[in-house]
Amino acid sequence: MLDESLLDAPERLTEADRRGLLRGAAEAGARVRTAARHAAEAGVGGLRPDGRPRAVLIAGPGAAATHAADLLGTLAGAGSPVTRLAPTGVAPAAGALRWELPGWAGSVDLLLIATPDGAEPGLALLAEQAYRRGCTVVAVAPARTPLSDAVNGSHGLFIPMATAPYDHDEPLAGAAPGVLWALLTPLLALLDRTGLLEAPPDAIEKVADRLDRVAERCGPAVVTYSNPAKTLAAELAESLPVVWTEGTSAGPAGRRFAAALAELSGTPAVVAELPEALDAHQALLAGRLAAGADPDDFFRDRVEEAPALHARVVLLRDRPIGGLTAAPGARDLALGHDTPISELEPELGDELETLAELIAVTDFAAVYLALASGA
Repeated sequence: MLDESLLDAPERLTEADRRGLLRGAAEAGARVRTAARHAAEAGVGGLRPDGRPRAVLIAGPGAAATHAADLLGTLAGAGSPVTRLAPTGVAPAAGALRWELPGWAGSVDLLLIATPDGAEPGLALLAEQAYRRGCTVVAVAPARTPLSDAVNGSHGLFIPMATAPYDHDEPLAGAAPGVLWALLTPLLALLDRTGLLEAPPDAIEKVADRLDRVAERCGPAVVTYSNPAKTLAAELAESLPVVWTEGTSAGPAGRRFAAALAELSGTPAVVAELPEALDAHQALLAGRLAAGADPDDFFRDRVEEAPALHARVVLLRDRPIGGLTAAPGARDLALGHDTPISELEPELGDELETLAELIAVTDFAAVYLALASGA
């Protein structure tokens, strides 16, 4: 059950935030600036690569590496394929995970390692394997970890992760806002140097500024009725979020939102891109999850029995190219099945800025839902 009174009690929110999630969301802009500085100090700005890599491989544990690969692949487009190397192992523990390079990987490929831990033996072994194959290796991880020694020993480039003191108070969640930006920002700066995407220093500074503005709108001191993230969290309480995305930037933001809801608050969600989402989820909205499919039973025990779970559409939109949009059809489908709909659309800006805004608002919403539901 969602404690809506908690949303408008900043002191109680802070007390409930044992994992530093809310602070990580609020300080995302500062984390971007620190991470950009670490990348510059590591020499990323002075790199002169000989053309683009044939392929970019990303390895790391959990949601952080998955989201980084998704975001970088979307931004890079067809320039070079960006592929995440999924780990194998009997458990998600750092010591149990192993990664393998594909058989074709070689000297014309780039391996990126992104981890908020740095103690995974499997990643150190991967860096050594890449060195033997002639792959260029770049890693972002906490300083003074076994991985930093392995990468430096393999003649790779190691960039210290931008950490905060509260990162070490509790085990880090892979979907935590601070973790994403600490790992992603140096990789954006690096791939800008390779020509795979455009993320020069001024663009990264604009991202940090946009994240600061979102924090001002969505911070814990801003009341729910004028706070888009708190409003969304309250709307999603006791519902199944059906996340529909439109526009290039909205796709990875929606997938991250669904993953963050599951990891942080234990809320299941489904996600798809428009216009295909209208066919993919039509049966879902027409079934028992639609609000009109199971009207409130007069005889239900309001104390002992939980209300029926119903879908709620969350439409994340970037401005579509050419003005073509499936949003009217999405609204008609949802409302035609008595399914409420929430919409988020970023302010004008370049692709990195709009992507950052969608991620930031939905990150705040996932955190508020987690804290107010006691997750």
